[in-house]
Amino acid sequence: MQFTLFDSKQKKKLPFSPINEGKVTLYSCGPTVYDHAHLGHAKSALSFDLLTRTLRQLEFDVTFARNITDVDDKIIKKSIEQNISIKEITDTYTQSYQDDMNALGVIAPDLEPKATENIAAMIVLIDTLIAKDIAYKVENGDIYFDVAKDSEYGSLSNNTQEDRINRVDGGFKRGDTDFVLWKISDEKGVCFPSPFGTGRPGWHLECSAMINMHLADRSGAYQIDIHAGGADLFFPHHENEAAQT
Repeated sequence: MQFTLFDSKQKKKLPFSPINEGKVTLYSCGPTVYDHAHLGHAKSALSFDLLTRTLRQLEFDVTFARNITDVDDKIIKKSIEQNISIKEITDTYTQSYQDDMNALGVIAPDLEPKATENIAAMIVLIDTLIAKDIAYKVENGDIYFDVAKDSEYGSLSNNTQEDRINRVDGGFKRGDTDFVLWKISDEKGVCFPSPFGTGRPGWHLECSAMINMHLADRSGAYQIDIHAGGADLFFPHHENEAAQT
């Protein structure tokens, strides 16, 4: 039986052909755990649960990973507002999310990596990009990705140059569309040591590093077979992931 999927890169349905015959690696961007799950989280989880079940019914050996983002500006904001620890917030809402998905009958992922447990992999990825002059340090110590170094940037989402401009943290960047990989910070409980200075990772970096750490096949042009997530992540999150990967 031929199985087809809509290819977001080529914008058309194509016969599905995994990197390794009979095996499928599937990664989905999971929740940022600063609050309870909402209907959008349920829609995403149910969609990729159905895809995983379908692939397994077709006798593919599927490895499904869905991450937990447990370091983020929204989490920090809530921690400050409620005067409770980052860990208390992330533990509470991670459990809440898992309970809700279980109540919906969603199969638990084979892998559920947390951002805070994969900082070393993120540092390795940044080091690699700096060595290739694709990432660079700005005046305040933050590390940015140089979008101009990726000739295909924008081809996934088809965003215009105007759409792509990041108006936050401007001034010291090489280009308006460059995005942050590492933020220098000394905020208690949400910063990590690194060769670039104490700080925390940029959101877009996290998934690329976790895929690279837990799922990546490095034999060809792509590391995994399917990258999934909500439609709201198409740009800039998935576009930036594709660029840095």
